Amino acid sequence: MIKAVGEYLDTLKVARKQVYRNLTLFPLLSTYEMGLDYLTLDEALEASLLEVTEVDIDGSVPELRVENKYAGMVLIMDGEELVGAKQNRIVNTTILLPPKSTVVIPVSCVEQGRWSYDTEHFRSEKRVMPSGLRAMKAQQVNTNLKTYREYRADQFAIWDDIAARANRLRTFSPTGAMAAIYESNRDALSDYTTRFTPVQGQVGAVFMINGKVIGMDGFGKHETFGKVFNKLLSSYAIDAIDWCDLKKETKALKSKVTNFINASKGATIESHPSVGPGTDLRLESEKVIGFAVSLDDQILHLCIFPKENGQKGHGSDSGLVRFSMRRRNRL
Repeated sequence: MIKAVGEYLDTLKVARKQVYRNLTLFPLLSTYEMGLDYLTLDEALEASLLEVTEVDIDGSVPELRVENKYAGMVLIMDGEELVGAKQNRIVNTTILLPPKSTVVIPVSCVEQGRWSYDTEHFRSEKRVMPSGLRAMKAQQVNTNLKTYREYRADQFAIWDDIAARANRLRTFSPTGAMAAIYESNRDALSDYTTRFTPVQGQVGAVFMINGKVIGMDGFGKHETFGKVFNKLLSSYAIDAIDWCDLKKETKALKSKVTNFINASKGATIESHPSVGPGTDLRLESEKVIGFAVSLDDQILHLCIFPKENGQKGHGSDSGLVRFSMRRRNRL
């Protein structure tokens, strides 16, 4: 299982960069192609083959119930937002759902000020949590897995980060919803996202903001990357808008991408049972933090962030302990 990460990284070729303002995308090309067929979250929801609800009528902040009515598997990507029910949530890790199954999945709240039913079922607005916040969450989940064997993040740190972002971007939401940050910056996001296009053979990308590597997402199928490209791109673009400083001209060098991938190859990897089928592989070194989900020694999704980005704002174990203790009494 652990060798699968290195083997996947070895297949990647860094293609010509695409740039708009302070956001740079380096396409990752590969002949890698896992043979598993599955639907994405959006495909399954749009076809009414997936039903996402609170775990029961009272609800539980860090958990949701997902029923897969499809005769095949469904892939839910780390950071994807689910909107509705008692409050909006994001998914804490990438999860493969078995056919015809019901699974309780780990999530975090991204709407602090609401705990009342909006709708019975959750829907997708085709958003992913901002990349910097995903990086912070990855560090938290990695630490919590070691300590408690749970895919939990620091809920209070996530709320704090969303509030700080909203303040910087002059966004107001009566419920503190992460969604408002995206919605109020819709035009600016469109300016960014329309400037980037997937290329043939692309399985992933390394993203840079202000000349610094911010993160990498790679998939086991070209087709999957194409399906999630726009929502994934938006998660990096919202940070590019947030952190934009055009006075600081820093070159986005390919050598930085190569160094980042090489550093990822040297990370320590720990395996854990995945929420669904397969294995969750947690990567960590002095320079990077991340995870991969694999099935039968094949990578479904690999996500890596620079360590300093993953620890930005909230990286202490104390916050994880605090939340893990409090979560046992439903928030």
